[in-house]
Amino acid sequence: MKTILVLYLRSKLNFNDDTSTEIFHIFVSLVYFFPLIGAIVADSWLGKYKTIFFLSIVYAIGSVVISLGAIPPLNLPVHAMTILGMLLIATGTGGIKPCVASFGGDQFKLPEQAASLAKFFSLFYFTINAGSFISTLLTPALREDVHCFGQMDCYSLAFGVPAVLMIVSIVIFVLGRSLYTVTKPTGNMIVLVSKCIGNAIASWSKEKKVNPRSHWLEYAEPKYGKTLVKDVKILLKILVLYLPLPFFWALFDQQSSRWTFQATRMDGRVGPITIKPDQMQVINPLLILAFIPLFDVFVYPLLGKVGIRRPLQKLTLGGILAAIAFTISGLIELKLESLHEPTPSIGYTQIRIYNPLPCQYKFKLADHITETLHPQGVFLSGHISLDSNATWQGSAELSSGSATTNCPASLAFNVNPVEEQVLGLSLFAHQNGELQYAQYEDSPTKSKFGIPVVRFLMNFNDTLILVNNESSTDIHIKNFDRIDVPEGQWTIKNNDTDAAIGEISVGTGGVYTYLLTRGENDVINLKEEILSPENSVHMLWQIPQYVVMTAGEVMFSVTGLEFSYSQAPVSMKSVLQACWLLTVAIGNVIVVALTHLKFFESQAAEFFEFAVLMLIDMGIFILIAMRYKYVQHDDANEGNEGDKPIESSIQMEQKPDKEGIANKAYNED
Repeated sequence: MKTILVLYLRSKLNFNDDTSTEIFHIFVSLVYFFPLIGAIVADSWLGKYKTIFFLSIVYAIGSVVISLGAIPPLNLPVHAMTILGMLLIATGTGGIKPCVASFGGDQFKLPEQAASLAKFFSLFYFTINAGSFISTLLTPALREDVHCFGQMDCYSLAFGVPAVLMIVSIVIFVLGRSLYTVTKPTGNMIVLVSKCIGNAIASWSKEKKVNPRSHWLEYAEPKYGKTLVKDVKILLKILVLYLPLPFFWALFDQQSSRWTFQATRMDGRVGPITIKPDQMQVINPLLILAFIPLFDVFVYPLLGKVGIRRPLQKLTLGGILAAIAFTISGLIELKLESLHEPTPSIGYTQIRIYNPLPCQYKFKLADHITETLHPQGVFLSGHISLDSNATWQGSAELSSGSATTNCPASLAFNVNPVEEQVLGLSLFAHQNGELQYAQYEDSPTKSKFGIPVVRFLMNFNDTLILVNNESSTDIHIKNFDRIDVPEGQWTIKNNDTDAAIGEISVGTGGVYTYLLTRGENDVINLKEEILSPENSVHMLWQIPQYVVMTAGEVMFSVTGLEFSYSQAPVSMKSVLQACWLLTVAIGNVIVVALTHLKFFESQAAEFFEFAVLMLIDMGIFILIAMRYKYVQHDDANEGNEGDKPIESSIQMEQKPDKEGIANKAYNED
């Protein structure tokens, strides 16, 4: 569902790029906030099994709500349905995140089944990424390749299939109830830690003068004991390191928003197939499956030879790779921006005049434009300074030498140009023989759907039919209609006579205007005017940024979990997992904030902004990490003074914690 969500917000709910991005990242932020609630509910009240069951139902209801809202004939309040569905999904999927992997782990007896437990988490990790890989290919295909309810896409099916599969998964989960080991709630460590910190602050404010202690947390020892206070101290040291980490997720999660929008303006044709913009996200789970063993066997040993061995060093390098990935995406964006004529800026307008009549006319528009247009001629002005509330007087006069039998003589009209828009003006002959004109927005901006846009201007009133040469798709078109059509070859036919008028070929992302002029002997001439060329930068140029970002993810996420789990006391591992998920939530809030503030109009500049801020963020992280002293836990004597600083800062390499990696994989899904 997440794969196609941002395109749905933009193309069907008609939000602009920035608003779509903000809504999407608010949704993702909630998805990673609700694990805190889910963990508390599971450990303090319902237990893991009931939490998974009930919140999965909430999850499924949310999926159904979104898919129903996407069915046009139902005429449901689609905006409200979508927001409600997203809230339910965020609650459901977020709530079960901290429970599913650990519930699977509860099914094994340790230590005798330790090997089976490791295999389970490996299979779990593989299944999550395999599911992500398959769905990222399938869901965009359901969205674009299936046509339903008279539309050229089928979002209702693309949302509906995951909803049905979620319901099926709940049924399968419940059918196995008698086979499960179900543990009772034992109390939530997140709540306990929060109470401990709250008690320490309250006691410190009261006793700091009469009962001074070496650390403010020690004021909680009378109520919570030395062991818990010691563990909370270690936890807080690690959480200080977490402070710069959310910014990585601010970059990482834009793969599903800004990078997808970028792909809609690129060419996805590879031989006989066409890659959908949202299918590019499949690169991430595919590379993850390959990179984990590759890094363990080759990359980390090579980095070790140049002195990069410690977990925090690898984590820093992962953040730097994310900045490099965004630099690459910014360079691609610069190329995309260079291929398109800029639309008028604030305080300016632009005029494009069409003459689809078979006669020559002289146009005059205020003091700005004086131009003679031949039959099927097109004129595009430069960017004209515009006074507020301006009304321009215009005229079109038949030029000398034109045949006057079929062409009206003259026309006077008023035009109200619009700031930051390209205004289109087109003549046409009314049925009563009078010369008339139409004005409309004529922007070269590419379709939100990433597919071709066409408009037909005619000097006659017949309805046309576009017939796809490769399918049975027919599209009815009237004068001035501007519509999205799939790429490929189309035959233009007269609806009344079924006679073929001509053929057109439209490419992905192109914006076209076609002038059809009926002259003598009812012969219809066809002329193409390209407002924006088809996408010429290939979508596969995004592969380097995805490769670099995924490499950064492996070094950042997997290493970060490995470090956190190795450094945290046993009692704090679940708290740390919740805090790790919270960094993802905060990262998405950062995207919302920066998108809303909109420091730059250029998307390329915004990508470079994130890259620079990521490098600054990693600089801050390095300063914090330099002060951190690694500890080695003596798990056999947990609760004693077994936490010893190691000045060597863990020079030895540790295998990633299987449960940590599995949880990471589940969280990414």
